[in-house]
Amino acid sequence: MANENTVAEALARHVSVRDFTPDPVTPEELRAVMAAARGASSSCFLQVTTVIRVTDEEEKRQLAVLSGNQMHIAAAPEFWVFCADYHRNAALVPDSDLGWTEQLMVACTDAAIMAQAALSAAESLGLGGVYAGGIRNHIEEVDALLGLPKDTFPVLGLAFGHPAYRNEVKPRLPDGILFQENRYTEAPKAALEAYDREMNAYYLARRRNPRDERWSDGLKRILLRERRQFILPFLRKKGFALK
Repeated sequence: MANENTVAEALARHVSVRDFTPDPVTPEELRAVMAAARGASSSCFLQVTTVIRVTDEEEKRQLAVLSGNQMHIAAAPEFWVFCADYHRNAALVPDSDLGWTEQLMVACTDAAIMAQAALSAAESLGLGGVYAGGIRNHIEEVDALLGLPKDTFPVLGLAFGHPAYRNEVKPRLPDGILFQENRYTEAPKAALEAYDREMNAYYLARRRNPRDERWSDGLKRILLRERRQFILPFLRKKGFALK
């Protein structure tokens, strides 16, 4: 009998889900997702993530608007915000030497690992979801809405529930580009061009919102626009990236 690894298969089939049925996430499903998130790895076991589960419908609507009018956030049965949080640790260790950029990297990494654990657990239960980096579009307003203290800030959101529609799986960069051995090497131009053609075929053929676009077109659209110049001053005001 072939060795089956359903976890690996499920992760490889991941798609973002933005359309949800009105069915709520059951208490049993919720406990399972929470347990998986709580069990996520944490650098030096600092546990510098706090998850805000937003259940107030008006607050969800405001967060959807602040995230760039991503109204699937308001429609999702569950919306969680993963926050970097040194406030709790500093209360226990009042002489904490905070403000280091390394601590910012640790907090963001921990939050992302916990968010991935939560979504992977949700998908294993037949649920689906999508991350919301758009909460950083108006990060100061989101921070105030969630009532976050100093040494704490929102990193990303996660909307999830029972899928009403699933997109086709997007082709990823091929192994020869994504995985390298011993040292960094430049990706072959021919391989990147082949991937561009593969993504163009995907976009043209998909059932919902087909379009004539390559992967590199999307890169240009984001890399020439997505700056959020207010992020660094905000982080410093919250006690991060000071040194």
